[in-house]
Amino acid sequence: MSQRLLSYRGSVKRRLSVARYRRPEPYAGKRVIVVGAGNSAIQVAHELAPIARVTLATRAPIQFVPQRIRGRDLHHRLDVTGADRLPRAVLTRLIRHAAVLDTGVYRDAIADGLLDRRDMVTAFTPEGVRWPDGTSEPVDAVIFATGYRPNLGYLAALGALTPDGRPEHVGGISTTHPALAYLGLEFQRSFASNTLRGVGRDAAHVATALAERLPGPGRRAGLRPRRPVRR
Repeated sequence: MSQRLLSYRGSVKRRLSVARYRRPEPYAGKRVIVVGAGNSAIQVAHELAPIARVTLATRAPIQFVPQRIRGRDLHHRLDVTGADRLPRAVLTRLIRHAAVLDTGVYRDAIADGLLDRRDMVTAFTPEGVRWPDGTSEPVDAVIFATGYRPNLGYLAALGALTPDGRPEHVGGISTTHPALAYLGLEFQRSFASNTLRGVGRDAAHVATALAERLPGPGRRAGLRPRRPVRR
């Protein structure tokens, strides 16, 4: 979606990021557009569908990935097989598009017409949105579920960021400031780095690296991270 489309204010009664969405009740009986093709977008649209007139607007048909394979959750299989520790260069060749984890509920909802999906709107109008076929429609709310990016502008003055605002690091350890580390970055050390199942491993890694850089007395005092408890 173009920056022009994202930044246009128009007169849509409510525009918000999915991060600010809390519950469906305020949208009962409203006309709502949910923008995005990932898990957050389809989950919110599916939750709104029974009480609102909701359309999921995406650039392309949604790509679904089975949530469970042979009775086990996909997250479990990625962990035990070590697949989510593959190098970024390998994973980006295997995973080319955003995908939605699904037990079949969302795919069936779209196939059965219970959840409406249309190609991306082309513009906002004073009353709502314009669709690719040229028709315009008034809407009450637009919910953007278009993903997240690091918001680290406050580190720019330190010289810790690349020209496009991303942290200079290797495995979460800053390459510009010895005592600076990061957590939760996409592909920081693995495919799982920005997920709950992977951030713990990364936390142990950066804590150990930072402890190694403590002054001598601090290290002798035993200021080292404890090994994480596996659950």
